[in-house]
Amino acid sequence: MPGIDECLLEAMRLPGARGAALVDWTSGLALGAVGEFPGGDHETAAAEAAEVARLTAEQRAFTPADGGGAEAADPPVEDLIISNRDSYHVLRFVPTSFDSSVFLHVWLARPDGNLALARIRLGEMAGRLVLG
Repeated sequence: MPGIDECLLEAMRLPGARGAALVDWTSGLALGAVGEFPGGDHETAAAEAAEVARLTAEQRAFTPADGGGAEAADPPVEDLIISNRDSYHVLRFVPTSFDSSVFLHVWLARPDGNLALARIRLGEMAGRLVLG
Protein backbone atom coordinates (compact mmCIF):
# COMPACT_ATOMS: atom_id res chain seq x y z
CA MET A 1 0.00 0.00 0.00
CA PRO A 2 1.49 3.32 -1.04
CA GLY A 3 2.24 6.21 1.26
CA ILE A 4 1.91 9.90 0.47
CA ASP A 5 5.08 10.27 -1.61
CA GLU A 6 4.38 7.21 -3.75
CA CYS A 7 0.79 8.31 -4.30
CA LEU A 8 1.81 11.81 -5.39
CA LEU A 9 4.45 10.47 -7.77
CA GLU A 10 1.82 8.17 -9.28
CA ALA A 11 -0.52 11.16 -9.70
CA MET A 12 2.22 12.99 -11.59
CA ARG A 13 2.20 10.19 -14.18
CA LEU A 14 -1.34 11.19 -15.22
CA PRO A 15 -1.46 12.77 -18.69
CA GLY A 16 -1.05 16.53 -18.38
CA ALA A 17 -0.20 16.51 -14.65
CA ARG A 18 1.52 19.71 -13.58
CA GLY A 19 1.30 19.32 -9.79
CA ALA A 20 -0.16 17.09 -7.11
CA ALA A 21 -0.70 17.49 -3.38
CA LEU A 22 -2.33 15.79 -0.44
CA VAL A 23 -4.12 18.46 1.58
CA ASP A 24 -5.85 18.54 4.96
CA TRP A 25 -9.01 20.56 4.31
CA THR A 26 -9.57 21.49 7.95
CA SER A 27 -6.18 23.21 8.34
CA GLY A 28 -5.36 24.01 4.72
CA LEU A 29 -1.91 22.45 5.04
CA ALA A 30 -0.27 20.40 2.31
CA LEU A 31 0.81 17.05 3.78
CA GLY A 32 2.89 16.48 0.67
CA ALA A 33 3.34 18.14 -2.72
CA VAL A 34 5.19 17.56 -6.01
CA GLY A 35 5.44 19.49 -9.25
CA GLU A 36 4.39 23.07 -9.83
CA PHE A 37 1.32 24.97 -8.65
CA PRO A 38 -0.62 28.04 -9.76
CA GLY A 39 1.18 31.13 -8.52
CA GLY A 40 4.30 29.05 -7.83
CA ASP A 41 3.46 28.40 -4.16
CA HIS A 42 2.12 24.99 -3.17
CA GLU A 43 1.17 26.14 0.35
CA THR A 44 -1.03 28.96 -0.96
CA ALA A 45 -2.57 26.63 -3.55
CA ALA A 46 -3.25 24.05 -0.80
CA ALA A 47 -4.92 26.62 1.46
CA GLU A 48 -7.11 27.94 -1.35
CA ALA A 49 -8.09 24.45 -2.52
CA ALA A 50 -8.85 23.49 1.10
CA GLU A 51 -11.27 26.39 1.39
CA VAL A 52 -13.19 25.19 -1.68
CA ALA A 53 -13.14 21.58 -0.42
CA ARG A 54 -14.32 22.58 3.05
CA LEU A 55 -17.16 24.72 1.72
CA THR A 56 -18.33 21.87 -0.49
CA ALA A 57 -17.98 19.06 2.06
CA GLU A 58 -19.89 20.96 4.74
CA GLN A 59 -22.96 21.74 2.60
CA ARG A 60 -25.99 19.52 3.12
CA ALA A 61 -26.98 20.02 -0.53
CA PHE A 62 -24.05 17.81 -1.56
CA THR A 63 -24.59 14.93 0.88
CA PRO A 64 -25.84 11.58 -0.42
CA ALA A 65 -29.62 11.34 -0.76
CA ASP A 66 -29.72 8.43 1.71
CA GLY A 67 -28.02 10.54 4.38
CA GLY A 68 -24.77 8.62 4.16
CA GLY A 69 -25.92 5.28 5.56
CA ALA A 70 -23.16 2.91 6.67
CA GLU A 71 -20.54 5.03 4.92
CA ALA A 72 -21.33 8.15 6.99
CA ALA A 73 -17.71 8.33 8.21
CA ASP A 74 -16.56 8.87 4.63
CA PRO A 75 -16.52 12.35 3.12
CA PRO A 76 -19.94 13.25 1.68
CA VAL A 77 -18.36 14.25 -1.67
CA GLU A 78 -16.16 12.02 -3.81
CA ASP A 79 -14.47 14.65 -5.92
CA LEU A 80 -14.61 18.18 -7.29
CA ILE A 81 -13.58 19.28 -10.75
CA ILE A 82 -12.71 22.90 -11.39
CA SER A 83 -11.94 23.94 -14.93
CA ASN A 84 -10.62 27.13 -16.42
CA ARG A 85 -9.31 28.08 -19.87
CA ASP A 86 -6.00 26.28 -19.58
CA SER A 87 -6.25 23.70 -16.82
CA TYR A 88 -8.30 21.37 -14.66
CA HIS A 89 -8.10 20.95 -10.90
CA VAL A 90 -9.36 17.62 -9.57
CA LEU A 91 -9.88 17.34 -5.81
CA ARG A 92 -10.48 13.75 -4.68
CA PHE A 93 -11.58 13.27 -1.07
CA VAL A 94 -9.77 10.43 0.70
CA PRO A 95 -11.67 8.21 3.14
CA THR A 96 -9.59 7.61 6.27
CA SER A 97 -9.95 5.72 9.52
CA PHE A 98 -9.86 8.98 11.49
CA ASP A 99 -11.80 12.02 10.24
CA SER A 100 -11.64 11.89 6.41
CA SER A 101 -10.46 15.47 6.18
CA VAL A 102 -7.86 15.04 3.44
CA PHE A 103 -8.02 15.19 -0.32
CA LEU A 104 -5.76 14.68 -3.30
CA HIS A 105 -5.39 17.76 -5.50
CA VAL A 106 -4.09 17.29 -9.02
CA TRP A 107 -3.51 20.17 -11.42
CA LEU A 108 -3.76 19.12 -15.07
CA ALA A 109 -2.87 21.08 -18.22
CA ARG A 110 -6.09 21.22 -20.21
CA PRO A 111 -4.65 20.33 -23.67
CA ASP A 112 -3.05 17.12 -22.33
CA GLY A 113 -5.26 16.25 -19.34
CA ASN A 114 -7.86 13.52 -19.36
CA LEU A 115 -10.56 14.13 -16.73
CA ALA A 116 -12.12 10.68 -16.95
CA LEU A 117 -8.79 8.96 -16.49
CA ALA A 118 -7.80 11.35 -13.70
CA ARG A 119 -11.03 10.64 -11.78
CA ILE A 120 -10.60 6.88 -12.13
CA ARG A 121 -6.94 6.85 -11.14
CA LEU A 122 -7.38 9.29 -8.24
CA GLY A 123 -10.22 7.13 -6.91
CA GLU A 124 -7.94 4.09 -7.04
CA MET A 125 -5.09 6.00 -5.38
CA ALA A 126 -7.38 7.31 -2.62
CA GLY A 127 -8.51 3.76 -1.88
CA ARG A 128 -4.93 2.48 -1.58
CA LEU A 129 -3.38 5.44 0.21
CA VAL A 130 -2.03 4.61 3.66
CA LEU A 131 -2.04 7.48 6.15
CA GLY A 132 -0.72 7.41 9.68
